[in-house]
Order: sequence, then structure tokens, then C-alpha cells
Amino acid sequence: MGNVVEKAKIAAMSVSLSKAWQYLGNDPETNIPKLMDLVDKVAPEGWYEEQRKAFRGAIDAKNNWYQLIMKVWELDEGVRNTFFNNFIVNASLAGSAKQEKTKEKEGCNVPWAILLDPTSACNLHCTGCWAAEYGNRLNLTFDELDSIVTQGKKLGTYMYIFTGGEPMVRKKDIIALCEKHSDCEFLSFTNGTLIDEDFCHEMLRVKNFVPAISLEGFEEANDGRRGSGDYEKVMHAMELMKEHKLPFGISACYTSQNYQDISSEPFFDMIIDAGALFIWFFHYMPVGNGAVPELLPNPEQRTEVYKRIREFRQTKPIFSMDFQNDAEYVGGCIAGGRRYLHINAKGDVEPCVFIHYSNANIRECTLLEALKSPIFMAYHDGQPFNDNMLRPCPMLENPEKLRAMVKAADAKSTDYEAPESVDTLCGRCKSYAENWKPQADFLWEQCGKGKRDK
Repeated sequence: MGNVVEKAKIAAMSVSLSKAWQYLGNDPETNIPKLMDLVDKVAPEGWYEEQRKAFRGAIDAKNNWYQLIMKVWELDEGVRNTFFNNFIVNASLAGSAKQEKTKEKEGCNVPWAILLDPTSACNLHCTGCWAAEYGNRLNLTFDELDSIVTQGKKLGTYMYIFTGGEPMVRKKDIIALCEKHSDCEFLSFTNGTLIDEDFCHEMLRVKNFVPAISLEGFEEANDGRRGSGDYEKVMHAMELMKEHKLPFGISACYTSQNYQDISSEPFFDMIIDAGALFIWFFHYMPVGNGAVPELLPNPEQRTEVYKRIREFRQTKPIFSMDFQNDAEYVGGCIAGGRRYLHINAKGDVEPCVFIHYSNANIRECTLLEALKSPIFMAYHDGQPFNDNMLRPCPMLENPEKLRAMVKAADAKSTDYEAPESVDTLCGRCKSYAENWKPQADFLWEQCGKGKRDK
């Protein structure tokens, strides 16, 4: 009976929010506070409480976050409304509630988002990337992608993120998937070079696809790795999407070589002017036989990125997330299905997009069975891997944890290029973890958390 009542409450709240959203119309400055009043009245106890508080504070202060809200309001109306329904209502409200129920029933993690590699192919030949050589030999078929999304929705997952390879090589299938699953939100990490006028019109048609364009920094850094003219193509793609009032963001991997540029004020200002609404920062991970440990930021460099991103959150109208330094906001490592998992182009179901070990392949088992496989249950039972949320990763900052889990689960390497033993990978991270620990502990104490790993 309790489940029925809870479902009814969630359904009623979803309907109320969707209707209220429609009433905001062309006067968001007046009506957004009214929407927040409604959210506070109908939201379940504790539901995104801190985020709602921050949202209301931004509205009252009319600060940089308020400016970002207004930028969202300038998007195409159909795209904006679909994002609200799919991301806020379906994925973050109704979906999250369903995920929690499934977790309780099944005793395993259930992801908020699923990352998918539609293909291992790529249209570029970037220095240090395996995709150009691996080519078009690995693909998830449309039916397989469709099945994964269908299974995911039954568990409560309405957020899907494409990685690769270059996902846009499969743009027709991606759009078809967006069209079929119009109640889901789809995001894609992409080099951006295949986004043209026609594809912008397709994005406007399906309304539930958002690109995150990879940038290494400014023109010299981008073209030095990705090839001459890449930066210009990316800027043109962003110009097209801005003209068509489409949402997009940036994906930036920071290393010891580029951390200053991509965390600088000129870089932030450049992508904001180009129309980006968000930026994801990813710490370089020394994964695979071609890994270059020298690209790992040292403690001082990582700290600089940590401080700069927090500073710009107070001044710049863009949503930024640092997936290595912001674990405190999500309770540590989010992999292993706790908030997300990754399925590669061979069908291997991996706990993390950076950690290529698995016991399960989606062509041989269901999504739920994969979540109950030994490596995923090891994540479920072991998270968080560290009380200091500036040391969240079982590979990068706690390599002994990953080594133990992979061996106990008898998980096999799923690396595209060449199998890599967990001892080799974790050995590569050992000195980094040791060097980062003192600085991480200092920062964790400094910010008042006081939860040091003993």
C-alpha cells in the first residue's frame, strides 16, 4: 500500500510541476519564484534540498547563477520544455524515486545515468587515441542500444550519455533513439566536427539531445592534438547551435600540460560567449598501455584547478563540475552503478568509463543481472572508498581498493586496445595516490569537513 501511495504522490508532483512550467511563459523573472514555491510545497522531504536552497538563493540575489537561468530561458521553447520534463521530472524526480525502490528490492546499485559507446570509430586521428586505429570494427547495433534504454527505464533510468569513439559517426541511429525514447534525455561527448546545419534541425526536431564538445584549450592546444583546423570547426559548431538556440556544453580533460589554460578566466569567458551552458572537467586518467603518467597533474596543479573552478562558480554564468574534485557533492565515487555505469562498443558492462574490468556483457545478460555481477556488487559494498571526498576514486587515489575488488570479483580486462592487468594499472597510480593524500587531507580539513581517512 505504501508503494502505491508513494507512486501517486510522485505522479501528482510530476503533473503539477509540468503544468506550472508551462505557465512560466514569457515572464520567467516573475514566475520562476512562484514555481519554486510550488516545488517546495509538493517535493518529498529531503528531495534535492540543498540544490533547491541554492536555486532560490540565486533567484533572490540575481547573481551569476540567475544569469545562467535566464540564458536557459533563451533556448528554443520546445527544447527547454522537453529538457524540464525529461531531465527534471523524469530523470531526477520520478526516475530517482523508482531507482531507490529498485535498489531496495534488488539489493544492488541502480544508475541515474548510463554511458554508452555506440561505436569505437572516430572521424579524427588524435595523438594518443586508440579510436583512429581501431576503426569501425566495434559497434552496438540500434536494437542493442534500444534494448539497453528500454531495460534502463524499467529500473528508473532516464538519462543516457554517449561516449566513444566519436558517437556522432552514428548520428542517424542516435537521433532515431532520441525520437523513440522521447521521455529520456540524451547527452553526447563529441569532438563537435560533425555538427552541421542539418543536424541542428534534427536536434530541434527531437528536442532531447545535448552535445558536450571536447576542448583541450585554445586553438594551438586543440589543433596540436586533434589536427589542423579542428578548433575552427568546433567554434563553427558552437556558433550554429547558439544561432538555433540549442543547449550545449564543454568537456575538458585537464593534465599537467593544459590545466592552466582550461581553468583560466579567458577560457571560461570564451566558452560562455560561445553559448556553452555547462562545462565538465575530467582529471587525466593513466589508463591503458599508451598511458602517459607525466600528464597526471601534480598536487599543486590539481589544487590550482580545484580553487579556480570554485572561484568561477561564484562569478561566471555557467554550470561547472569537476568530476575528481567535486565528489563531496555526490557522496564519493559515483561509478559501479551507484549513479552511473558504462557499456562499451563490445557490449561489456563496466563500472566506470575509465576502469575497464567486467564480469558481464549486455549481449549475454540483462542490465539488472550486470548490476548484480561480482564487480558491480564489490562497488556497491565498498562505496564510498574514502571518507575524504577529495580522494574518491578506487583507482586514482585508492589503487589498493580497485586491485582487491577486481581480483576478488575475478573481473577480466575489457580494454579495447590490449588487456591490462589490474596490478599494472594500480601500480601506475600508486605514487600519485601517495603524493596527493597529504594535500587532499589538508584541503579537506581546510574546507571544514574534517573527515580524514584514518
